[in-house]
Amino acid sequence: MTALPPLNALRAFEAAARHLNFRLAAEELSVTQGAVAQQVRGLEARLGMPLFDRLPRGLALTEAGRRFHAPLRKAFRLIEGAVEDLSGDRQITISVTPSFASKWLVPRLSGFTKSHPEIAVQVDARERLADFQSDGVDIAVRQGRGPFGSGLTAVPLFSTGFVPVCSPETAARITRPADLAQHILLNDTHGLWPLFLQRAGVVGKPKMMSFSQSSLAIDAAVSGQGVALANEPLVSALLEAGQLVRPIPDELVEDLGFYIVAPKQPRQPELVALMKNWLLSQA
Repeated sequence: MTALPPLNALRAFEAAARHLNFRLAAEELSVTQGAVAQQVRGLEARLGMPLFDRLPRGLALTEAGRRFHAPLRKAFRLIEGAVEDLSGDRQITISVTPSFASKWLVPRLSGFTKSHPEIAVQVDARERLADFQSDGVDIAVRQGRGPFGSGLTAVPLFSTGFVPVCSPETAARITRPADLAQHILLNDTHGLWPLFLQRAGVVGKPKMMSFSQSSLAIDAAVSGQGVALANEPLVSALLEAGQLVRPIPDELVEDLGFYIVAPKQPRQPELVALMKNWLLSQA
């Protein structure tokens, strides 16, 4: 039997491959960044090939790294599952975008943990789509248009209406759609402001401030920096609290609903069904 590389080296590579970042891998493993980098270099030397391309702003897996990471991640998940079965501990990993996590999921998540204290929930919040095979994700919430994949189920969580929102002070100066042209419009990756303005009959070219995440545009609106065009479910709590208001009733309805996505044959069918039902109850 071929001697296996050291377990610490495999763990360091697997974590770094998931995060594509030595620092984040080190934080997860509770070691130094230098220790992770050293373990990965030792593993590459043992295998006789590079597993990462070192880039100015992070890491990228080489072809060999991609081939090595997928089965390695599965192996670690099998080990984790075996430990969970023996210990009685259960954990479910849900993948969501950072904006959905901060504005919708996290404020509600305590309700799930109170009802199911025996289940640990791991929230994997990042923009890129989860790979159910290699990332160890059990269930995901994604916004977009189906289908999401032949081996996946997608259940609608809620449809999406995009509504202008701003602070009460900003709203006092807006009474009709045309007034939006006099304010800074806070754009995000959806980039739907031009379509909204066109449908509302607003002429001119308003100033825009762009953000890489919806949550950042929403936070800027709360602080009075302008008007955001936000998914209504993501700002419902802020609207109820009076931190945001809808200055005009106009709404842009697009086919960009939120869906609960999971494999047709999930690794933990009972936990996936439990989380799916809870998400639907919250919507």
